[in-house]
Amino acid sequence: MKSVNLLFALAIAAGAAVDAQQVPVVEKTLANGMRLLMVERHDDPSVSGGWVAHVGSSNERPGITGIAHLFEHMMFKGTPTLGTKDYAADREIIEEQERVREAMRREESRLRAAYRRGEIGDLMQPENRSERLKELDQQFQKLIERQREVLVKNEFDRVYTTAGGSGMNAFTSEDMTAYFITVPANKLELWMWMESERLWRPVFREFYAERDVVYEERRLRTESTPLGRFQETFNAMFWDASPYSWPVIGWPADLPTISKAQADEFYATYYAPQNVTLILVGDLRVSEAEALAQRYFGRIPRGPRDAPEVVTSEPPQQAEKRMYAEAEANPQVDILWHTVPFGHKDSYPLEVLARLLSTRTGRLYKGLVLGSQVATEVSAGQDARKWGGVFGISGEAKEGHTPQEVEQGILAEIAKLQETPVPDAELQKVKNNFAAGEYRRLQSNMAILFQLIGYDGLGNWREINEAGAKYQAVTTADVQRVVRSYFTKENRTVGIYKRKPGSGGAEPKAARQGRVR
Repeated sequence: MKSVNLLFALAIAAGAAVDAQQVPVVEKTLANGMRLLMVERHDDPSVSGGWVAHVGSSNERPGITGIAHLFEHMMFKGTPTLGTKDYAADREIIEEQERVREAMRREESRLRAAYRRGEIGDLMQPENRSERLKELDQQFQKLIERQREVLVKNEFDRVYTTAGGSGMNAFTSEDMTAYFITVPANKLELWMWMESERLWRPVFREFYAERDVVYEERRLRTESTPLGRFQETFNAMFWDASPYSWPVIGWPADLPTISKAQADEFYATYYAPQNVTLILVGDLRVSEAEALAQRYFGRIPRGPRDAPEVVTSEPPQQAEKRMYAEAEANPQVDILWHTVPFGHKDSYPLEVLARLLSTRTGRLYKGLVLGSQVATEVSAGQDARKWGGVFGISGEAKEGHTPQEVEQGILAEIAKLQETPVPDAELQKVKNNFAAGEYRRLQSNMAILFQLIGYDGLGNWREINEAGAKYQAVTTADVQRVVRSYFTKENRTVGIYKRKPGSGGAEPKAARQGRVR
C-alpha cells in the first residue's frame, strides 16, 4: 500500500487524473432471495463478515418506535442451542412470561384511560402504578429469576472469541441494521453456521429485560446529556411527515409498551432472507464461500411477503422554522436544510459543498474561527438517507459572542457561494481529498466491509466503485446550483442554544447587555 500511496501523491502533485482502484465485488443471489456480496483479498488470513437487514427506524410506526434498535440487541440472545442450558425449560418460561405480560398490558391500558381522564399522573412514575400492576410485576420478576438459572450469558460472543473472532458488534440507523465481526479465514464455516442460526432460529429470551436495557441506554445517551432532548425536539420539528422525525432509539413512551408479539411480526417482515444481504471480505475463495452460504443460509425459508417501502415523502417546507432553547451547554447554533436522498444526482455536489465548508482548511473555519472570530468551532455535512436528505451546519459561539452572530456568519458564507462560483483551484483541492479517500478505503477488510454495508443498506452497493467518478465530475456550476436551490430561507430550520442561567460559565456579553432587569 505504501507504493500505491506514493504513486498517488506524485500523480496529484503533477495534476494528473487518478482513477481509483475498483473493489472486485462478486454478487450472488440465493434461491430464497438473500443476496451475497464477496470480495477476495489474500493479504491477511482473516475474513470480515457481516450482514445488513434493510430495516431501520424509518420502517417503524408510532407506537413501536425503537423496535429496530431493540432487535439489534435481541439478535445476540442466542438460539435453541446457544444461550441456554435447557431449551425446553427456557421455552416454557418464555411462554409463561408472555401470559403475565399480557395481563400487565391489560392493566396498563386501564391506567392509560385513567390518565386521560386526569385521575392519575405520569404513567412513567412508580407511584402511579396500581396494586394489581405491582403484583403482576412481582410474578414476572420471579419468572426472570427462573430463566436466569437456565441461561448461558454471552455464549454467542464467547464461541466467537474462543475461535479467534474479534470486533463483533452491530449498529442501527434510520435505514438499516448491520452485524459484523472478523474471524480467522479457517473459521468461515463457523461464521456461516453462527449467523445463519441466529437468523433462522433466534430465541428472544430476556426480551422484556433487554427492552429495559434499551430504555436505560436512551436515558444515558439522550435524557442525561445537555442537548439530547433538545436535539430530539429539533429533529422532530425539522421533519413534518417523514418517519425520520422520531429518534432511532425510540420515544420514551413507546419503548416500555413494545410486546414480544409485535417484535415477532416485525422480525418476520424485515428479517426475511429477501430483505438481507450477506457480505464477506477477505481471505476466501468465492466459489467455496458461495457453496457454504447455500448450505447454511439457503435453508432459511423465504418470507411470505416482501418488506413494504416507506411511501410517506416529506412535503416541501413552506416557511423557516426556529427553536430557541436554554441548555447546560456552550452557546451554539444548528441550521438544517432539506436536501436529497442517497443516489440523487445532487447528492454529489452537496457532499463536495460540505467538504468545501468543513475542516480547518474550509470556508467556515477560515471565515468564523480565524476571520471574524465569532466561533470556536464549526462543522458541516450532507446526510443523504434512503428516503430523504438533510444538510446541517453547526457552530459554537466564542466567549463574548452570541449564537446569532455565528448564524449570521454562516449565512454570509452561504451567500458568497450563491453569488460567486467556487474557484477551480479550491474545488480541485476538495476533489483531490475525495480521490485520496478512494485509496485509503482499501486499507483493511473491515473498512471495505463497512462501505459495502453502508451502500447496500441505502440501496446500491455499486457506489463503492461508482461514487468516486461522480465526485470528480462535480463542477463549480453544480456547487452554485445546489446552494441556490436548497439553501433558501423557507427551506431551513434553525436552532439557537443559549447557556442556561446558573449552569456555569460566563454568558456572552451581548446577552448580558440585552437582558431586561
